[in-house]
Amino acid sequence: MSLLEKLACMQKRKDEVLNRELAKELAQKNDKSGIKEIAENLQNKDKNIQNDCIKVLYEIGYLKPELINDFVLDFIQLLSSKNNRLVGGGMIALAVIAEAKPKEIYDNLSKINRTIEQGSVITVDNGIKVLAKVAASNAKYGQEILPYLMNHLKSCRPKDVPQHSEHIFCAINSDNKTEYLNILNERMDILSKTQSARIKRLIKKVEGL
Repeated sequence: MSLLEKLACMQKRKDEVLNRELAKELAQKNDKSGIKEIAENLQNKDKNIQNDCIKVLYEIGYLKPELINDFVLDFIQLLSSKNNRLVGGGMIALAVIAEAKPKEIYDNLSKINRTIEQGSVITVDNGIKVLAKVAASNAKYGQEILPYLMNHLKSCRPKDVPQHSEHIFCAINSDNKTEYLNILNERMDILSKTQSARIKRLIKKVEGL
């Protein structure tokens, strides 16, 4: 059975079990040629194959991110797709490899930002994760990216404040923590009891920096 025949859509399956199993198989075998074949089919004419291939790739990334690092530009290219599944999947994949490929992502910062501003909940959530990891990797990158992240935190939906704050935490240090803390405290009033509890725990961690 060829690799593509193992995809969920080729087996007429609606769930993602087969895609996760294929990802696990490729990761365990360190099958670089197989992974390359999956990556090449991100451009397949069949939308269902495209969707399954990006799923397989980021599932491989969860297991062994180094196996998908070289496809960073392919994932960035997906952000221009009209297929929302590819956009969201591309951003998930970038979030998985952002620490290993910060320069390539930084070089496409405007595209990342535009995609976040126009994207689905999944795209936005993972886009913030991508930016935070890149900002944390390099002082120059952080200087440019942090203002965007801070502005996002000021204006994002109340329900997103805890999770996005937690994503951004990796880019926070003793030099920038004051502004971050001020924003967290300002947004506390609009949060639920559970959301506030998460922010209070985060504030304690920030104060320890």
